[in-house]
Amino acid sequence: MPPSSIEKAFLKKWLKGLQALSSSSSSSTSKKEMSIFERKKAIKLSADVAMASLKNGTTSWSRALIQNASKDDNNRTLLKNMLGSQCDEKLSRGPTTTSMMCSMRVRSKRVLRRSCRWRRVRKITKDQRVHAGSMAKRLVKKRTQVLRSLVPGGEYMDEYSLFEETLDYIMSLRAQVDVMRRLANASEFSSKS
Repeated sequence: MPPSSIEKAFLKKWLKGLQALSSSSSSSTSKKEMSIFERKKAIKLSADVAMASLKNGTTSWSRALIQNASKDDNNRTLLKNMLGSQCDEKLSRGPTTTSMMCSMRVRSKRVLRRSCRWRRVRKITKDQRVHAGSMAKRLVKKRTQVLRSLVPGGEYMDEYSLFEETLDYIMSLRAQVDVMRRLANASEFSSKS
């Protein structure tokens, strides 16, 4: 299966970030080698920034990833190298939600209300209904909190935009994994030859 254009763009940005990290680490620490932990952190950082930069700040999770990376002064050079002239613009936007997302949330509540009217009514006592409803609400709230902690910038999102951003984030992570898997397979193949 040939790589998609998103995967090609990600690979190009990721390699650019890795080159920037290796050149900055070799110039700053000429005698000291990077530890395994430092290498792992550098690879993850460059992959996250590359993935976020492909979205051009159109998603909250991508802006949050870039914001989180920019908190460390050591990462600023990597961000400027990977994002180029748009670096300051992307850092200033931050992980905010727009009014369009709020209007979508209101519309989704209306759809939900209408769909609730069509449910079949069963003979359930009032106590059973209250207990089941409160248990379901607690379960949904708990799982939503976990999801908020997993998606970058999720703590700033309402439920509707959280689910939308999660789907987009999952698709980007899948592309990232596919690229890394292909790279690992190519490396393994070349070492056998």
